[in-house]
Amino acid sequence: MTHPTAAAPTPPPTARFLGELRASGHELRSLREEVRGNLVAALAEGRDPWPGLHGFATTVIPQLERALLAGHDIVLLGERGQGKTRLLRSLVGLLDEWTPVIAGSELGEHPYEPITHASRRLANELGDDLPIEWRHRDERYAEKLATPDTSVADLIGDVDPMKVAEGRSLGDPETIHFGLIPRSHRGIVAINELPDLAERIQVAMLNVMEERDIQIRGYVLRLPLDVLVVASANPEDYTNRGRIITPLQDRFGAEIRTHYPRELDDEMAVIRQEAELVAQLPDHLVEILARFTRALRESSSVDQRSGVSARFSIAGAETVAAAALHRATRQGEPEAVARVVDLDSAVEVLAGKIEFETGEEGREQEILTHLLRTSIADTARRHLGGIDLALLVEALEGGATVTTGEQVAATDVLAGLPVLGESDLYDALAERLEAHNAGERAGAVELALEALYLARRVDKDSADGETVYG
Repeated sequence: MTHPTAAAPTPPPTARFLGELRASGHELRSLREEVRGNLVAALAEGRDPWPGLHGFATTVIPQLERALLAGHDIVLLGERGQGKTRLLRSLVGLLDEWTPVIAGSELGEHPYEPITHASRRLANELGDDLPIEWRHRDERYAEKLATPDTSVADLIGDVDPMKVAEGRSLGDPETIHFGLIPRSHRGIVAINELPDLAERIQVAMLNVMEERDIQIRGYVLRLPLDVLVVASANPEDYTNRGRIITPLQDRFGAEIRTHYPRELDDEMAVIRQEAELVAQLPDHLVEILARFTRALRESSSVDQRSGVSARFSIAGAETVAAAALHRATRQGEPEAVARVVDLDSAVEVLAGKIEFETGEEGREQEILTHLLRTSIADTARRHLGGIDLALLVEALEGGATVTTGEQVAATDVLAGLPVLGESDLYDALAERLEAHNAGERAGAVELALEALYLARRVDKDSADGETVYG
């Protein structure tokens, strides 16, 4: 599994037997001591333990750090697309890069502290010759998406019929096949969408989280599990539908609410970081998509209980870039650069990702179009304020037109611009938006034209994939 903190691992230590490990001076730390120590070290050195997380610096992160310092199990509450899973995966960076385990151990036990019957027997037999291997921190993180069909065997374990068939008795602890949580011993186990676990499965987790032992088909195995349990949940499921049992809720030491980015710059940073773009996407288009997403989150026409995920703006950016690549391919443009005209393609594709209030049936497209236009106008006002567009308006009022569209090449747009005499208006637009190539310059002019249209200073006619301003 790839984590936000993943990097090329350094070589593991060289010790291969317990005696060598003791001679190296290695000390055993519990999982919580390990996480606490590494977090304190990162904070003391001024390193950011949470790379790639935007908008949580003064809200979620301080709460999370306090919970980890206290050694608490944690549940994150938040609507979809708020970065809960990414935040949980970032916890891997607080583990030691390499940790020793008994070679072949089913639960990854530390050589100093074997906990299963088989490992204790092996340690007693071999002593300092007990073979060890090194486990990377990425292997100490396990993740499970909770689904209604998840079983106790999946999370806790069950009797292995094959081992019984070999002649072992049911009371033999070595007949147990361990589930995800015991196998995460000395590691982190993350359960996404916790309320979706059936109540009987939640009951099975109670002993693991409090007494740190496990019960399987009537057998109580006193295994001192050293595991950090973290989970995510939607507040709607967690508090209103009552699908999490109260004793389990009580066992989480920390409940932390996440949120969508509160600042525009953070929203844009998330899009830039997460979107896999196939074409150049200028900053003003990223800003429009970020404003569009934020407007949807504030709209009374949208069901806010479902939230408007960050994946909406990310998918929007990818769709707009794809539209630019499609045009560049068909028109033979040397560079694929997204323009304002490509935004309509995002609305058409992404409408299904939004849940509207019941009374808005039939108005979905109208609502999306209105909020997109508002976002374009706000972005144009921020970036083009102070530039006098009067000459361009006069030219259009005098009968000139500008033709653009999703399949109109940038060079054709620029070639069709009205001549404005000695004016350097087009250069001023390009300079303001840091436009250098033909695609960027055409996009700058399109933003200005769309702003004029939204201010009702010019007309616009769209048909058959072509847009004419005049």
